[in-house]
Amino acid sequence: MTDSADTRAMPRAPLRSPSFSPSFFMGGFECSTHRRKDGKRLDLIASTRHDLLAQQDYEALAAHGIRGARDGARWHLIERVPGQYDWSPVLPLIRAAKAAGVRVAWDVCHYGHPDHVSPMEEGFAEALARFCAAFARLLLEEEGEPPVLCPVNEISFWSWAAGDVAYFHPGRRNWGKALKARLVAASIAAGRAAREAVPGTRLIAVDPVIEVFAKTPESAAFAEEHQESQWHAWEGLLGRWRPELGGTPDGFDLMGVNYYWNNQFEREGDRGQTVPMGDPRHRPLRDLLVDAHARIGRPMILAETSIEGSPRAAWLRYVGDEVRAAMRAGVPIGGICLYPVLSHLGWDDDRYCPNGLFEMHPHRGRRPVDAPLAKELARQTALFDAFLRGEDVPEDPEAAPAFKAAWEHSESVRLSAGAEEQRVPHEAGEHGA
Repeated sequence: MTDSADTRAMPRAPLRSPSFSPSFFMGGFECSTHRRKDGKRLDLIASTRHDLLAQQDYEALAAHGIRGARDGARWHLIERVPGQYDWSPVLPLIRAAKAAGVRVAWDVCHYGHPDHVSPMEEGFAEALARFCAAFARLLLEEEGEPPVLCPVNEISFWSWAAGDVAYFHPGRRNWGKALKARLVAASIAAGRAAREAVPGTRLIAVDPVIEVFAKTPESAAFAEEHQESQWHAWEGLLGRWRPELGGTPDGFDLMGVNYYWNNQFEREGDRGQTVPMGDPRHRPLRDLLVDAHARIGRPMILAETSIEGSPRAAWLRYVGDEVRAAMRAGVPIGGICLYPVLSHLGWDDDRYCPNGLFEMHPHRGRRPVDAPLAKELARQTALFDAFLRGEDVPEDPEAAPAFKAAWEHSESVRLSAGAEEQRVPHEAGEHGA
């Protein structure tokens, strides 16, 4: 662990990693397509109508100075018949982004897959590799340059959700380690196939960073094991964990780190009790980013971050200050992705999750903008522009207290309305579960 005082040294020349995005800030469209444990298929691109409003959505990003994005190819729609690819579900997204001047990092497999393949069965890695290579060739043709791909999104979270606690279909338990190894192997095969099909393809490996605390002294070893497990997917792709899976030192180009307000928690069975800001155990985000870079040693982006409701602007203020602090400490960070940038329906019960820069339901033909978040985004954009020019941008000592106050007020209002105290799935973060 790195003491937070170590990251408050005198400012250094900031390091920005070789990000795929022309702008420091990016926007990510929630594109999960997994089946819930009850068998229902989710399709967040369809439920948010991003598939129908892609042109408007990408133009809206560009209007806010956002020239980089994350989006997804819905594999289950594209390959309904084994080995046959119908690109019509993704072509409108590709073309809308290009027309708006937005560079996209594409999730190839965002939890979902066609029903004729499964990561629990043989043949999954080969099928994903074929699809990834074909998608890379399509993107080269459409975008005019080698693509940026995330072959398998959030391997650690997926393996826990589907293999340990029966949260995703097919709802297994005590199978998480085996599933993680299968997903790592599939991601390695898919990334390698894409690079062979289109030389110059860049790969992003995305997973949450977490901080796990023991509930009791007796559970300390279990919490430590859980904490350590967050690194396995990244290290597996690089050949450091389970080298027999085929990972290599060039297994990916960019480390995508996901961090939400509830990524620090006290483990409690299958779920966790959030350790909020203000708890003496809570660690600043800057320290977690320093730890991640020290452990993995790859340039990174903050690939997902958000919170629901009124604390959105305060959260971005805090995150921006922490990312600059990490960069001063030598962490090469290429950008921050507002994820999701478009509010959406929750996975479990279709409740509305107001966590984006843009609200989901159009008003008078346009998606409404969360005005406080848009204002803070503009302020943070200006601060990072100055910071990356080498200008002195002082730390914001009120950022963390301001978020803590905003979150506590929001939580008080929520609880007074009869909601239950929030307990979040391990590594789930703000996924709208």
